[in-house]
Parts: sequence; structure tokens; C-alpha cells
Amino acid sequence: MSKVIKQMEMTSLHETFGKVRDLVVLSIKGLNCVHDGQFRAALRKKKVRLKVVKNSLTRKVFGELGLKVPDDSPFWTGPTALAFGGESIAELSQAIDGELKGAKTASLYKDKIVVKGAIADGEPLSFEQALKMPTRVEAISAVLAAILGPVSAIVGGLTSPGAQVASQIQKIAEKESLPEAAPTPTAG
Repeated sequence: MSKVIKQMEMTSLHETFGKVRDLVVLSIKGLNCVHDGQFRAALRKKKVRLKVVKNSLTRKVFGELGLKVPDDSPFWTGPTALAFGGESIAELSQAIDGELKGAKTASLYKDKIVVKGAIADGEPLSFEQALKMPTRVEAISAVLAAILGPVSAIVGGLTSPGAQVASQIQKIAEKESLPEAAPTPTAG
């Protein structure tokens, strides 16, 4: 490959992965063009893109972009395809896992598509860890629950004494508004 072609490929990688921080690293080997097209189409429906890359050029570009994948990482052995897209690494991983383990597709992709791992926010991690991470919506709801729990306890603590005082005042007012009963005759 000439230097010009290599530079063009590296420029393309810079443009494609310049703002991407979450990726799933795959190895695709022995998949025919029909099944490859079906796999890519299914991922596109889930807003996930797939790009087959040259390891040596991608290592250089990732180093320049600050993605901290070591040169001796198993990510760079054999053929490599990078999947990216979705709202978070969890959604991306779940989309790929769902497609690879789907009832109709599991036998088509078995031993032909192997997940090497994932990259979350520029840091390599295992695919299992990526699957267990919360999605963006789950993370936001967990933060809101953590904030709203103590706030509701504080509001309850502030309003509770006021409600008790109001209840006591209402009872006193009800007692004063009742007419006094006539004295009962005594037996005598």
C-alpha cells in the first residue's frame, strides 16, 4: 500500500472515529456477503455502524485520538471490525449481543463473528462489562432517584410538624364551636 493511500485511509479513520468514544471490537471471518449484508442491515436499524479496519493504521489513529488501547492488545490480532453508534456503550453492546444471539441468526454467525472486547470512553474493557453497564436512560434515572430520595425525606420532615400544628388548631377550633350541653338533672 503506497504512502498516499495509507494517509488517505488514516484521514478517513480520523474523520470516522474523531468523536467516537464507545466501540465494540469484533473479528469477522468466513462470513459470506449475503450474511454480512444482513448483519450490517440489522445493526443499521439499531443505529449501529460497522467498519472493517486495518490494525496497524487504526492503532496509530487511536493513539492520536487518545483512545488508550495498547499496541499489544488482543484487539489488534486477526481481522478487526469496529462497531459504533447508539447512545451508550451499553446500548451498542446490547444491540450487537442481541443480533449475535438472536433465534434466527445465532447459527449463521456462530464462530464467524467473535467479539474481542469493547472500548468505553476511550478505555478498553471486556464485552461482558460493557453489557452490564447502565444505558444512558438508566444512568439518568439512577442519579435522579439518588437526588430525589433525600429531598423527599427533607420535604416530609419540614411539612410534617406544620401539618401536626394545623391539625391541633383545627381540633381546638372544633371544640370552641360546639355549643355547651345543658346540665343534666341529678337524682336527688
